[in-house]
Amino acid sequence: MKADTHPNYHTIKVVLTDGTTYETRSTWGKEGDELRLDVDPLSHPAWQGGTGRVVERGQLSKFEKRFGSFLSSAKDGK
Repeated sequence: MKADTHPNYHTIKVVLTDGTTYETRSTWGKEGDELRLDVDPLSHPAWQGGTGRVVERGQLSKFEKRFGSFLSSAKDGK
């Protein structure tokens, strides 16, 4: 096998937007480097249900506008 074909895999510290830290192994940076995140599951709306819920409501209203009371009649057992 050729030497130096794989990247260096080492331990780094990841810092979330609220200051929480954890250690993980990565090929990013050098051993002991600190990766500070600008966006993470604590701050991004995709993980918090922000814009996704707005899109869902928009899709549901489009469906109801197009098909009328299709969903409500299915609930009644008709």
